[in-house]
Amino acid sequence: MTDRISVKGLRARGRHGVLAAERELGQEFVVDATLFLDTAAAAAGDDLTRTVHYGELAQDLVKVVEGEPVNLIETLAQRLADVCLAREQVLSAEVSVHKPAAPIPLPFDDVIVTITRSRA
Repeated sequence: MTDRISVKGLRARGRHGVLAAERELGQEFVVDATLFLDTAAAAAGDDLTRTVHYGELAQDLVKVVEGEPVNLIETLAQRLADVCLAREQVLSAEVSVHKPAAPIPLPFDDVIVTITRSRA
């Protein structure tokens, strides 16, 4: 059985992108992360140590977004997935990185890269 814990719409400012202005000015990124794990033991014992503390996860994800800049949001998504998979209970993770202020000279709602990663 696989359960899910999701954090959606997590916002942080980062300096990711290939353009100099993106690196200099930065912009808001939005992260959605869904973790796949078995929460039965945590629920049975009402034990936080047997699941993922989503508050701590959110803080760790924001640190990545606010941290070292990368050119591609695909790379950023991979780094975020690595943070999710670093928690021993997590079997796999789906991470979406939204870049709503991407430098596209046309009307658009959002740019989103979504990846799914599992333990090797």
